[in-house]
Amino acid sequence: MSIELKPPSSDDWVPTLEDTPFMRLGGEAAVHALAEAFYDVMDAEEPALAHVHELDAQGKVNRGTRERFGMFLVGWLGGPQHYSATHGHPRLRMRHGHVPVDLSMRDAWLRCMHTAMDRQGVTGGLRRFLDDRFAHTANFLRNTEG
Repeated sequence: MSIELKPPSSDDWVPTLEDTPFMRLGGEAAVHALAEAFYDVMDAEEPALAHVHELDAQGKVNRGTRERFGMFLVGWLGGPQHYSATHGHPRLRMRHGHVPVDLSMRDAWLRCMHTAMDRQGVTGGLRRFLDDRFAHTANFLRNTEG
């Protein structure tokens, strides 16, 4: 009996230390652009979610929040650890503990991230990996029933 091996598909991607999501996305500028797109979507399409953040004078998620999330994503996706160097360990559950995160808030967050990734052209195996990782983390942050 012989086993036929299929050549790997370009969509079959698993991150490594040499090939991280950070690198696949295009580095620091691209990850920060994803964070900006995420908050732009939130401001436009998910006002209830936007309003749990600090807002600027125009009622948009403020610059500091956007920059901190961009720094966090850079490190979380395998890039330089600027967030941890500046703010310490992310402690996601602790930092989000003051905000009730239920199913509707989780889903709103994921819709924003999905749309942001669409706008940034994130596809294929990287997209599947990120969809799964973001969903897992968003679900982990739930702290309220419903």
